[in-house]
Amino acid sequence: MDFRISEDRAGLVEGVRDYLAGVHGVERLRALDLSDSRRSDELRQGLTEMGLRGLLVPEAQGGLGLSLVDAALIAIELGRAGVAEPLADAAFVAAPLLMAAGGQEALLGAIATGEAQVALQHPVNGWVADLDGATHLLADRDGRLLLGAAPAEVEPLDSVDPLRRLFAPVAAEGSDIGTASALLDHAALFAAAQGVGLAEAMLAQATDYAKLRTQFGQPIGAFQAVKHHLASAAVAVEFARPVVLRAALALEQRLASAPVHVSHAKIAAGDLAWSVGEVAIQIHGAMGYTYEVDLHFWMKRAWALAGAWGDRAFHLARVDAAVIGGTLPIGPAHSFD
Repeated sequence: MDFRISEDRAGLVEGVRDYLAGVHGVERLRALDLSDSRRSDELRQGLTEMGLRGLLVPEAQGGLGLSLVDAALIAIELGRAGVAEPLADAAFVAAPLLMAAGGQEALLGAIATGEAQVALQHPVNGWVADLDGATHLLADRDGRLLLGAAPAEVEPLDSVDPLRRLFAPVAAEGSDIGTASALLDHAALFAAAQGVGLAEAMLAQATDYAKLRTQFGQPIGAFQAVKHHLASAAVAVEFARPVVLRAALALEQRLASAPVHVSHAKIAAGDLAWSVGEVAIQIHGAMGYTYEVDLHFWMKRAWALAGAWGDRAFHLARVDAAVIGGTLPIGPAHSFD
């Protein structure tokens, strides 16, 4: 069994990473933080032109027709670059749900071209992201998935992350297009994937700083204690990444165990981003907490996503119920079930 990322996938990821590095660096993040909209038309158009809005949309509707694993890899890059644009909600979460529901070809085509933006609402969240710029609302109401027009009036909410645009939930109305069970799992998956990217970015910033900051005549990265912290963080990243990709594959294949794999991924990525953030703060010293240090953009996003689409306690309870309840046997004999 070959678990390596294919050359085509690696090329796609590298292209997205290079593009985001060129148009969405720290200067862009700080500019967005000072803007009223906190959104970039240039970035939105660029993501559309790269085909990322249609990544999961079938080719018949103008998309690329790729897989959830591809989307998870791209979501990692969105986290790495600190992208707040709601690409994942409409393109990576809503699109596969609409495909499964059937009869939504026109809307899928509009998602691929960027004409439609779908906001997501679920009872587990006390907010809806980017509701003000949405054309449609996909909502879980009493376990049913409703698709309707986005409301004209919205109530803004505050977020720990200044680049997230949150709004109060609304009374969802629209067409019943099926059960809503998959909404939470898809959204939690992509929150987890972004968490891995956030951790990678914070680790890179901490490593770069450790090479530049000198003490006692040498870079602090030369000290064994700092090396150990960075090495442990790097190992944690490598352990969390395959957990997220496994969850993406389980959802793609519609395995009965997929919700448990998603919860495992959400826990692993959330713990990873939290712990790497702590390490990065410590390596930056007392100024690690300050606004002047770029690190805070990624830390605040990690804090925000930690509670999105089910917090740690929520997902730990799902894993506990599966393992202790016996629906997900563990041990070497079941590793590849």
